[in-house]
Amino acid sequence: MQYKQIRVDSLLTEIKTKDKLFGGDYTIDPYHNCEYGCLYCDSSFDKTIYIKINAWDILKEELNHLDKGIIIVGSVHDPYQKVEENYKLTRNILTIIQKSGFSCHILTKSELILRDIDILKKINNPCVTISITLLNDSINNTLEKNIPDPKIRFQTIDKLSNQGIKTGLAIIPVLPYIVESELDKIIKLAKDYNARYILHKHLELKGDLKLCFFNVLKTINPNLVKKYQKLYKDSYKPDKKYISKINKIIYELCTKYKIKNKI
Repeated sequence: MQYKQIRVDSLLTEIKTKDKLFGGDYTIDPYHNCEYGCLYCDSSFDKTIYIKINAWDILKEELNHLDKGIIIVGSVHDPYQKVEENYKLTRNILTIIQKSGFSCHILTKSELILRDIDILKKINNPCVTISITLLNDSINNTLEKNIPDPKIRFQTIDKLSNQGIKTGLAIIPVLPYIVESELDKIIKLAKDYNARYILHKHLELKGDLKLCFFNVLKTINPNLVKKYQKLYKDSYKPDKKYISKINKIIYELCTKYKIKNKI
């Protein structure tokens, strides 16, 4: 992995259409690309992490000219990947958000967010979503070997919730024919660890990622490749019937364990 410091002209992106999944008005990514290298994510292709070293100054200026709203922090690339330990861009950004009177929704897979509880507690109605894709150790070690163990992520949800911070769990992406057998357990654990809600979204396989992921599936279970080819066909999204089926299953499980299936 290589690291490169860059200066940017802009940081925030305004969300033009209603964000039904994360409920945000703006997005921000302190880093471009991600050290975690999860094999279902197109961020795994580029091995250079770009560090936006002037993010502090740019964000202060941008927020002066925008209507108050919710900023999605880490919309594409994890804001608490390992490089954050040294650069603290995310921590500085949260400080600006707090002082500017904006709110935020942070998306991450890292327990490093616990370092910033002091700032989160000062922000107006913050929200944190921790992503957990699978519980299966052997498959996790193939698909997302560089990220914290699921148990650590559940514990992170619990610690944030106990501090009064609205925290939920994201099953993103939903991996067809892999995650179904674990959905009940994942959602039960989410409830046990005080998650306030469940978010989910199907796996998208755009461009070169589709072929790369199919090759990964061969190492997990070769029988999955034909299933995925049939499910995705010429699209980057799975068949609509499958999406509806998963939506129904998760809705019913959320009802069973009395946990919201949206923020």
